[in-house]
Amino acid sequence: MDVKNNILETIGNTPLVELHKVTSELPCRVLMKVETFNPGHSIKDRMALKMVEDAEADGRLKPGGTIIECTSGNTGMGLALAGCVKGYRCIFTTSDKQSKEKFDILRAVGAEVIVCPTNVEPDDPRSYYSVAERLSKEIPNSYWFNQYDNLSNRLAHYESTGPEIWKQTDGMLTHMIVGVGTGGTISGTGRYLKEQNPDIKVWGVDTYGSVFKKYHETGEFDEKEIYPYITEGIGEDILPKNVDFDIIDHFEKVTDKDGAVMARRLAREEGLLLGYSAGSAVAGLLQMKDQLTEDDLVVVVIHDHGSRYIGKLYNDDWMRDRGFLEAELRVRDLIKMKDNTPFSGVEHTATVRQTLKMMKDHDFSQLPVMDGEEVVGAITETDVLNHLLANPMEHAEQAVSAIMRDPFPTIDGDLTLSELSRHINKENPAVIAIDRSGRRYLLAQYDLLQAI
Repeated sequence: MDVKNNILETIGNTPLVELHKVTSELPCRVLMKVETFNPGHSIKDRMALKMVEDAEADGRLKPGGTIIECTSGNTGMGLALAGCVKGYRCIFTTSDKQSKEKFDILRAVGAEVIVCPTNVEPDDPRSYYSVAERLSKEIPNSYWFNQYDNLSNRLAHYESTGPEIWKQTDGMLTHMIVGVGTGGTISGTGRYLKEQNPDIKVWGVDTYGSVFKKYHETGEFDEKEIYPYITEGIGEDILPKNVDFDIIDHFEKVTDKDGAVMARRLAREEGLLLGYSAGSAVAGLLQMKDQLTEDDLVVVVIHDHGSRYIGKLYNDDWMRDRGFLEAELRVRDLIKMKDNTPFSGVEHTATVRQTLKMMKDHDFSQLPVMDGEEVVGAITETDVLNHLLANPMEHAEQAVSAIMRDPFPTIDGDLTLSELSRHINKENPAVIAIDRSGRRYLLAQYDLLQAI
């Protein structure tokens, strides 16, 4: 009889499934490594079992011990399955942005779950990293696995995921793309594949609010890149030791909305009910379509099953509350709302006094500074006011070019409002939008607020 001794023996050997509808605009074939076929319904089963076995082998985890881990849910599930079979107690810390389904599933397999705040620094004693570390010191015969820095994580994928993909594609793949969280999947799998063929491109999908992309491109850990995001399972505010940046050729950032919308498309158009990061991975691939040719073969590696997100991604009210279901307004829609207001600016030779009068007469808060038809700078009412308050009134006869700032950014009319919001801020209150006919429009914070 073909019988497995326990559920852990079913981990791995997941299928490759070709995508068709959601990738129809791509010139090449796209295959998905569907990791939901693992018993815990995620790719994390692989590394969870590897971490447990390695910890047992060197004595870090002893019989009757307690498994402690900080997890967004999936690694916890893999560790919990190992705990069930091997007889370990499991305590997991997680963040309050994770779906309720993840908490319920972990508790269903006997784990204790401690929910910690998301919006705290990693070294804050309330963070799910810090709480896990503290518990491991307080509870006798316990071990904190720390999937972020535990290199058994990426070794699991080097030993299993990579060889499977290489064999399943007959070594024909040219690109692998996957969302990056702890970094174990992309680093371990990518290392194995590049050892077989150094020309294989390894692409990582990141999310806005995460530090990975900028660090990879500049070597700078920029805390300004860190802010809350909705996407689950990818992106970090730390640099896990499992992320091998030398293996990764490129990071592509995907918005919360694009990842969510693509996950729903995968369910409806391909019959694949998958998690948030799967949607982000495919959305990121579509964003990079210009870098692919008909000779390429792409493998998308996904993390988990959509059942963990029924109350979020697959709930219309949740999607609608975040503006993910309705078609998002674009800059061209803002232009229509302006009722063809002509583009106007002030000549660079105009005086500060003349500029102020123009602003008052037309109720302008900011203006482009022009040299004929060319935009050479920008001026705001704050610039004018500060200059006049700080200088004698005769300086009002100075040319506005003496106090102008750099020109406002020029953007395309197809930009979404969420993308536009990244260009308009306190320091930069306006942009110059260009429609498909080449006509220019000045869009300011007020226009954005009116549209919202």
